[in-house]
Amino acid sequence: MFHRHPFLSLLTFAYLGFVGLVTLTPASAMPSYSALAARVLARLERYRDLDQVTTRLSVDRVEFLANVGLFVPVGVFVLLLFGTRLWWVAVAGSVALTSAIETTQRSIPGRVSDPRDVMANSVGAVIGVVLAVVLTLPGTLRRRR
Repeated sequence: MFHRHPFLSLLTFAYLGFVGLVTLTPASAMPSYSALAARVLARLERYRDLDQVTTRLSVDRVEFLANVGLFVPVGVFVLLLFGTRLWWVAVAGSVALTSAIETTQRSIPGRVSDPRDVMANSVGAVIGVVLAVVLTLPGTLRRRR
């Protein structure tokens, strides 16, 4: 699998390294993402056209959506490596990865392990798998004919 797609494998491992950096770095060495989300929301509140959006958003919701977005590429990359026939392996592997990250975070100073993060990351991975299946569907159908 990795030898057939060396560039995709390299890209996948680079992105997983980025995910590891974001999720497994001790809290003292990281910027405050909550403060960043609060600043972005405060900036968005200035625009009258976005009133409907900003009234529904909170720092917790922005963080949840960021966790979803972080794992969409993971689902895409894992599905592309394993192939569309093994979509369930991509989903299971992504859920196992996020569970391992949250379990590891328990032993990292200043990090908080949260079951909502597992859910958000899993939702993002499933969205990524579905997106990759849809994008690769024409090629898959062409090869089957």
